[in-house]
Amino acid sequence: MTTVEMAGACAPRWRGGFGRLWSAAVLSSFGDALRTAALPLLATTLTDQPLLIASVTACGYLPWLVFGLLGGAVADRVDQRRAMWMVDAVRGLLVACFAVAVALGHASIGLLIALALALTTLQTLFDNAATALLPTLVDKEALGSANTRLMTGQRIAGGLLAGPVVPVLIVLGVAVPFAADAVTFLVGAALVASLRPDAPERAPRSAGSTLRGEIAAGLRTLWRDGPLRGLCAATALCNIGMGALIATMVLLVTRWLDAGNAGYAAAMTAYTVGSLAGGVLNSRLVDRLGRIRAVLLAGTVQTGALVVMGSVRSLAALVGALAVFGLMGMVWNVNTTTLMQRRSPAEMLGRVSSAFRTLAIAGAPLGALLGGAVATAWGLDTPALLAAGFFVLAVMALIPALRSDVSVDDDSSHNALIN
Repeated sequence: MTTVEMAGACAPRWRGGFGRLWSAAVLSSFGDALRTAALPLLATTLTDQPLLIASVTACGYLPWLVFGLLGGAVADRVDQRRAMWMVDAVRGLLVACFAVAVALGHASIGLLIALALALTTLQTLFDNAATALLPTLVDKEALGSANTRLMTGQRIAGGLLAGPVVPVLIVLGVAVPFAADAVTFLVGAALVASLRPDAPERAPRSAGSTLRGEIAAGLRTLWRDGPLRGLCAATALCNIGMGALIATMVLLVTRWLDAGNAGYAAAMTAYTVGSLAGGVLNSRLVDRLGRIRAVLLAGTVQTGALVVMGSVRSLAALVGALAVFGLMGMVWNVNTTTLMQRRSPAEMLGRVSSAFRTLAIAGAPLGALLGGAVATAWGLDTPALLAAGFFVLAVMALIPALRSDVSVDDDSSHNALIN
């Protein structure tokens, strides 16, 4: 593992494993964004019922509830690099088959739901393995910078580049975004397969060790860490709101604001631009506030942005609110991931990661269905206001963790108490 000093902070070198992992992650995000943006647009051509459209998003989260914990336990047992490239190869083949089905006119809401379920089931192993793999490629002191670079690159590719491209690709053919996504999965698999990470030190498993017992150990580790426990609870509440917002965003923009596909692309681009600004500002916020206080600020500001989205009937206001929302979302995501990687035992990182993700994501399917229901009952703007309410609860859940806030040097021997 190699790092360089930049502006007093430790940053990962681009050459070697981190550069290839970054390239694979960014390329995959570009393809994911093509698919994620195209799916709701495709769904609106198949049905005009908000609840059915929202169900596609909801089913994209459900496998985390069933397989999330298992994926983390498996990630701690297997070669993480191999697991990642094999999963990407399978996902590439699945999306390629879906693209063929769409091109032949066989698309249906049921097929969209089946694809979402399959891809997310595979993602439970991939994401937990990726979280555990990164610390084997960069030094612990460089994790914050590495996560920022990964997430910033993913936002550039996934929103700034992919967002405006989706309408163009759809003009070429409704199946084209999905075919492009399949190619990115396969190229990403090749990049990950070429990695040669340092093998993590793992204590031998006891003779009676079971997946169930190992999963329970990961849950206990998460529960006993106060800051991670608070962040998990807060993220779970946020994800209920995010599920409602994401599932109905296409309806909010194209119908409530009557801004069409171009307006939808502009809204997604604004979110990405804000996220990039968050990647630039995050280290300064952490230096001043500590990681948990930075997350608390992010949740508070995001609440205000959601209120604007749901109460001001203007595309310009929505674009501005989404830019702010994206900025603070980057601050939230970078710091929660970095804290999890730094505070978890290396041999248990897959399980702690899966416990955090599974518990945090648990509310998203409920949120997606709630979003579709309230949009049907009270109007297409109400899911954003519902999301704001859950973000208020999330901020309140974070407050107890402030007593053990963690600074930029937040490894186990450098915890800073903030009174």
